[in-house]
Amino acid sequence: MQKNAPKAKDVEIRLDAQLCFAIYGAAHAFNRTYKPLLEPLGLTYPQYLVMLALWEEDGHTVKVLGEKLGLDSGTLSPLLKRLEQSGLVARQRDPQDERQVVITLTEKGAGLKAQADEVYAAIGQAIGCSVEEAVAVRDSIIALKERLNKAGE
Repeated sequence: MQKNAPKAKDVEIRLDAQLCFAIYGAAHAFNRTYKPLLEPLGLTYPQYLVMLALWEEDGHTVKVLGEKLGLDSGTLSPLLKRLEQSGLVARQRDPQDERQVVITLTEKGAGLKAQADEVYAAIGQAIGCSVEEAVAVRDSIIALKERLNKAGE
């Protein structure tokens, strides 16, 4: 335990005092904000995350995408199937390793990125803070996640 970490007896155990509940509520607020922005693109929020990963770097294996997004194959595979049915991605066996499936953007999927740029701008406006503030919050949350992962090992 860290030296400066509060002790349970020093903190009132109330729902609204819990950091986890604040993050949980913020995650739901993000989902509610993204939903109407993603509907014109025909994407759910998890599908949007997959597309973001592919727009960043196309041609990931399912395994790499899962690691990048923190999703197991049981969650990721149905997402990829729906994206494929929508004509946004293609799934193909890796010719060098038939056990691996490579996910690539289709022309339609690559073209959707221009519309997705508007989503990013709208979210930036919705959070109502500067880019620097948003980056600082994101970095703090990433550091928190890493500490929690390390504590769970």
